Amino acid sequence: MSKRDNPRLWADRDKNGGSSKNKRSNHSIGRSGRLEKDDKSKKAFGRSENKSFGRGESKGFGRKEESGRGPKEYSTGRKSFGDRTARPARTFAPEADFEMNPNLIIGRNPVAEAIKSGRSIDKILMQKDAEGSAKKIASMARESKLQVQYVDRIVLDKMAPGRPHQGVAAYAAAKEYAELDDIFAAAEEKGEDPLIVLLDGLEDPHNLGAILRSADGAGAHGVVIPARRAVGLTETVAKASAGAIEYVPVVKVTNLGQCIDELKERGLWIAAVDMDGENYSDAKLTGPLALVVGGEGQGVSQIVRSKADYIISIPMKGRVNSLNASNAAAIMLYEVNRQRNL
Repeated sequence: MSKRDNPRLWADRDKNGGSSKNKRSNHSIGRSGRLEKDDKSKKAFGRSENKSFGRGESKGFGRKEESGRGPKEYSTGRKSFGDRTARPARTFAPEADFEMNPNLIIGRNPVAEAIKSGRSIDKILMQKDAEGSAKKIASMARESKLQVQYVDRIVLDKMAPGRPHQGVAAYAAAKEYAELDDIFAAAEEKGEDPLIVLLDGLEDPHNLGAILRSADGAGAHGVVIPARRAVGLTETVAKASAGAIEYVPVVKVTNLGQCIDELKERGLWIAAVDMDGENYSDAKLTGPLALVVGGEGQGVSQIVRSKADYIISIPMKGRVNSLNASNAAAIMLYEVNRQRNL
């Protein structure tokens, strides 16, 4: 039986004034028995029958809406929809970051004056082909035992965008460096045996900041770092130390091996934290002591290891055979503190 001969459809049509609804398609059935489209079913994405995309009161992508403040445009990225132009793309000003870094010195005269005044400088960056007074600055830096690194001009341009660096820039320390005598004076003032942390080639500023924090908490009297191939007292170190940089003296030495020899002459025992050593919990860590902690990756260098009085290790039970430098330093410092308080 066809749809047009179905008596139920004809009965529904008579009740609704000559038309009947199809329950599935939302269409009307006319007197001819054919489906007729309903005007309400005419729907399209973002528009109706008399409304176009992006205009009037349509509610599609890229629309405008009328409000008391006037038309408002919705824009995505750099493309615009409608009659108004899109908002300009966000721009970044590298000069703002430069202004916030008080430890960066740029220009030949400022760097030269910083060297003359004896200001603590971690590193001097100089353009490879710099001539004239730049050579004099390099000579002054060598006399003051400061590290000079020769770089391409583009490196200095990125460091100081839009600034007349003249081929010379320098990183000043966030805190003045101390002397070995300052560390021994701090221990003597507290009436304690000196406890010093020697860092052999540590390059991560976050690790150095964390070690300063642990040294302050465990009662160490100072930290010693080498002048080359190691991180200095940068602004990142200061932030990572959570303020400990203000209380823990940090000494920078040109040769860590010679520093170890001097510490031995002043009565300290040297314990290097490295692999294949004595279990740290079995080692005697009392008395005047200097702990040597190696850098990321290579650990304690062979020269420094050969100068140590004994090697101590932290047992590892997992698949990873080493700890982060700051974690290892924290464990050893608190073990020394525990043994001293027994």
